[in-house]
Amino acid sequence: MTDDQGGRNQRPSPDALLRQAEREGRGRLKIFLGAAPGVGKTFAMLLTAQAKRRDGADLVVGVVETHGRADTEALVAGLEIVPRRIVRHKGHALAEMDLDAILARRPKIVLVDELAHTNAPGSRHAKRYLDVQELLDAGIDVYSTLNIQHVESLNDVVAKITRVRVRETVPDSVIDRADDIEVIDLTPEDLIQRLKEGKVYVPRTAEQAIRHYFSPGNLTALRELALRRTADRVDDQLLTHMQAHAISGPWAAGERLLVCIDQDANCGALVRYARRQAERLRARWGAIHVETSRDLRLSEAERDRIADTLRLVERLGGEAVTIPGRDVADAVVEYARANNITHLVIAKSGRPRWSELLHGSVAHSLIRRAGDISVHVIAAANPGANPGDTVPPKTVRTETDGRWSFHGLPYLAATGYVAAALGLGHLLHLALGLSNIALVFLTAVLASAVTGGLGPSLYACIASVLSFNYFFLPPLYTFTISDPENIVALLVFAVVAAIASNLTARVRAQALTARQRAKTTEDLYRFSRKLAGVVTMDDLLWATAYQIAAMLKAHVVLLMPDGDGQADRLTVRAGYPPEDVLEEADLAAAMWSWQNNKPAGRGADTLPGARWLFLPMRTGRGPVALVGVDTGGGDRSRKSGLLSPDQRRLLDALGDQAALAIERVMLAEDVDRAKLAAETERLRSALLTSISHDLRTPLASILGSATSLTRYGSTLDEAGRLDLATNIQEEAERLNRFIANLLDMTRLESGAVRPRSGPVDLSELVGSALERTGRILAGHHVEVDLAPDLPMVDLDPVLFEQVLFNLLDNAAKYAPAGSRVTVRARRLGDAVEVRLMDEGDGIPPADVDRIFDKFYRVHAQDRQRAGTGLGLAICRGFVEAMGGAIAAGNRSDRSGAVFTLTIPAAADLPALEDSSL
Repeated sequence: MTDDQGGRNQRPSPDALLRQAEREGRGRLKIFLGAAPGVGKTFAMLLTAQAKRRDGADLVVGVVETHGRADTEALVAGLEIVPRRIVRHKGHALAEMDLDAILARRPKIVLVDELAHTNAPGSRHAKRYLDVQELLDAGIDVYSTLNIQHVESLNDVVAKITRVRVRETVPDSVIDRADDIEVIDLTPEDLIQRLKEGKVYVPRTAEQAIRHYFSPGNLTALRELALRRTADRVDDQLLTHMQAHAISGPWAAGERLLVCIDQDANCGALVRYARRQAERLRARWGAIHVETSRDLRLSEAERDRIADTLRLVERLGGEAVTIPGRDVADAVVEYARANNITHLVIAKSGRPRWSELLHGSVAHSLIRRAGDISVHVIAAANPGANPGDTVPPKTVRTETDGRWSFHGLPYLAATGYVAAALGLGHLLHLALGLSNIALVFLTAVLASAVTGGLGPSLYACIASVLSFNYFFLPPLYTFTISDPENIVALLVFAVVAAIASNLTARVRAQALTARQRAKTTEDLYRFSRKLAGVVTMDDLLWATAYQIAAMLKAHVVLLMPDGDGQADRLTVRAGYPPEDVLEEADLAAAMWSWQNNKPAGRGADTLPGARWLFLPMRTGRGPVALVGVDTGGGDRSRKSGLLSPDQRRLLDALGDQAALAIERVMLAEDVDRAKLAAETERLRSALLTSISHDLRTPLASILGSATSLTRYGSTLDEAGRLDLATNIQEEAERLNRFIANLLDMTRLESGAVRPRSGPVDLSELVGSALERTGRILAGHHVEVDLAPDLPMVDLDPVLFEQVLFNLLDNAAKYAPAGSRVTVRARRLGDAVEVRLMDEGDGIPPADVDRIFDKFYRVHAQDRQRAGTGLGLAICRGFVEAMGGAIAAGNRSDRSGAVFTLTIPAAADLPALEDSSL
């Protein structure tokens, strides 16, 4: 902690310390930045690497592209090279950096050429800069190269200059996180000479490059881009260093300009002057407004003028900042030193000299406290309104304006306090001296300051002085003072009362401001918690509209597109009050704001005279909704005011929170739709597979047999014709089962299955199912074991018979010929347990949980059984529809699968005495 020139304690910036802490444990990134290919970035990187190697650094080459240049290849000699990995893609062998090998080797420094390179498909990361980030996270330093045209934010600028669109780019955050940037510069003439000598491209390519991309004008513009981008990064590093080490600025390594604005009408001209001055200095610039307790007494017109001026700053390319403070000069100087400001611009005061002597001058205070910061005091001789202002430069004050408004209640309360002090003073005067009575009146002054502010407290001060003189200083009941000591006492009391009332009024104003900010913060916190618990879009939009309306005291509407975000029509999805309706002109302004992703309406550049202000609610993916605000409260006869800086920041904060919540809900809906689409696609593919294979196979057999009977029936004997007819019947039955399964699944999916349950004899259902599957189970031994005490079961006989049929058909498919298929039933409390067991290979453990899924089939090792994969899914659907349960597993006594059905027993029905077949 150090002291600045003003004697204030300077502490390191928490944000700067946090940025430094985030870098601890990470590797350092050094970028060799060039304006164009061929300036020597790789050459310079290798020179630095060779110097590091000679110093004993543990350094390896991850990837270096020499492009066949002999001088560059010579610099690679002696460096340890990590072999690249080969990636096969479309018949080509692509050599890529082996990230895993470098991480396993863990050198101190690794060379990674061409930072913007796109990796081959199948690599862990799509871009090489992502590989570099993983190396840095592992604590490995990286040297890399980059051309300025590959920086994402400059891509459009470079395309406009060179008429060539660069496809491979890196985010600006990569540049911002670089620890060191070394600009590799070469004059256009030298670079063109290198091209002609064939040191960059082959001769034919070099000639085309010189005529198009590598013209002297293009190269000069690219050099300026590279130098300016590097200067910006170095400037940010300098500012972070100063803030982290609590260094009091300015360090005039680069020019920074800050203009001070208030509610004065001259501020528009002041901002324009600052913009011109910054252009001449080629400096960053911005504007600052310090909110003090005096801002609470500003009129609405003056608040709107401040908002207008801040928007003018942003339109002219500056950064607009509003900070709270007790003293304007102290707050501005503190901000300027913390942000390395070198020039301050402030307007010359137009107040009379006596007012400056009484209240002080901000300009004089800044000049005294600025230290090494240059202060420009500008006289705005021709004030004018800001472009797009809705507030006239000259505002006639009325008695309803915020500063000059008169409220009688605080003054009436101050009168009561003084009267109470007078009565108490008369009582105390019987036993105490005048000094104690003066303290009673001083208490009345302080009470007036606390409850009413500065005006009532000064009124109480004057009333107390006069009362104290009239009632307690001799001669009594006159304003004459006979004793000189009493004159001094009265003057001291008046001074103390005035100072105390002023200080108390300031503390009260600060307390009100702090209370208001605390309430705003609490409301934002509650709003964020409310958004976290909202899951539907309608609830989210309504909660957002209500919160914004409640905090801004305005009418609010939220609009969203009809379609997928690209629709040409916006609709009001929520609003508060709900009955607000937008007119056609309002909807047109809203549509313009949505299509251009910019504010429109009241106070914006577009349609500034409109009633509504429309702002896009943005996330990283772009605008997700539109918020409209009407500060006129829906009254068409009353003109809407502009949002104050505080209100605009509050609206932005609420909008950002709501936008993230809207995106979260939209992403959840997208995920649900994606899951549904994926499931639909899977089912469609499975259905097509079934139709194309399992349905066509029996059809082919039927057609073949029918064709043989038609063409060769007369030449076949009776046994041959019978065999073909039997084949047609069996395949037709098989096809019928497939179609029945599809229809049953359709009934289940549509909810059309309505079981007609009733008491049924289980043995009859088992017998009926075995009769239907007699031909299918002809090659198996069927064993039926039904307990004699089985009760009647409560189920739909048609549906349950189909369940048994599907299970027996499944057993016939997967159990070898000659094996045993067992149907066993036992009573289990109020239910009946039916088990169907076979002696096949059983169900693989990985497939047990999915055996009842639609279109899911167990893949046998030797061959795939025919079927649609719907039979077991239909079994589960039918059983659960009848109130039962079904489970699958493997037999414990031998190889084979077992399906267990638990079905409810019918109530109050006698048990069967003989259930055997």
